[in-house]
Amino acid sequence: MSDRKRDTGIIYMILGIYSLLVSWYYNHSIILLIICWIFWPIYLLYEVLSGHLSHGMWKTIPLSYFK
Repeated sequence: MSDRKRDTGIIYMILGIYSLLVSWYYNHSIILLIICWIFWPIYLLYEVLSGHLSHGMWKTIPLSYFK
């Protein structure tokens, strides 16, 4: 496997996990978490366009899990 392909795979996985963190932060629902895992690129785009990740929330949400 080439280094470039491995790097994009890692970024893809990290963005998928990030979308799960965002979904759990706003919904607290296992069913929606599973749906978000299946359609995470669409869900992450929706969260960005709807403004849920604006004003520093993109950074606050992951940090809230480590407090």
